[in-house]
Amino acid sequence: MQTTWAGKILHEYECIESTNATLASLATQGACNGTLVVADKQTAGRGRRGRSWESPEGKNIYFSLLLTPAFTPDKASMLTLVMACAVTRGIGQALQESVGLTAVSPKLPKPQIKWPNDILLNQKKVCGILTELHISPGKADGYSVIVGVGINVKSQEFPEDLAGKAGSIEIETGVCLSRKHLIQLIMSAFEACYERFEAAGDLSLLMSEYNEQLINRDSQVKVFDPKGEFTGVARGINAAGELLVELPDGSMTAVYAGEVSVRGTDGYV
Repeated sequence: MQTTWAGKILHEYECIESTNATLASLATQGACNGTLVVADKQTAGRGRRGRSWESPEGKNIYFSLLLTPAFTPDKASMLTLVMACAVTRGIGQALQESVGLTAVSPKLPKPQIKWPNDILLNQKKVCGILTELHISPGKADGYSVIVGVGINVKSQEFPEDLAGKAGSIEIETGVCLSRKHLIQLIMSAFEACYERFEAAGDLSLLMSEYNEQLINRDSQVKVFDPKGEFTGVARGINAAGELLVELPDGSMTAVYAGEVSVRGTDGYV
């Protein structure tokens, strides 16, 4: 790892139930900030809202990173967006390296973010991010955050319910990337992004980068809120990581990721 702290302590496994669950167990045993768990296969991988995450061996990336922040727990959800910036940086750099030191070939798509936690290539989901907050027993103010990432690198087949939505880096670009090298690039990118987040105390120093990569920015979206669905135009995120949606009457509302789901009016994106 070409980092100062992110991923410097590494636990590698051939097969485990879940990198998030394994890292949570290590955290209770005293694992320190920046500890990284990587698995070649998961038997019980998870996505947001309890969804399963297909995790075949020898094809993809499954990792979880432990963070023990000094900031208050209410900011933990923003770490999903910090990792999204890091993953897009890492994938973009790996693809650029694959065609040399010149600009990326126009034939290679750029990774984009679907707020708040999906990374897409050619409008196909190639990565999901799951951030979990863990309260330390016996400590009133002690907590840790585990950021889990699953990246479809080489997968060629997907479950029927994901047809047309999921893809892999290899399918969408024709490029076969080194999984180990991609993890190295993402850890370096995350360390840089995280330090900017810590310095600002919010996403203000990452907002521009995130919004530039936001695939549904200035597009019609449908917001699935428990209080009622509504449509509007996504205008980007604010410093708190909320999605700003312009309503038909011209007013703006901020959507918090923990409460709702956002989809394009014409499909997944």
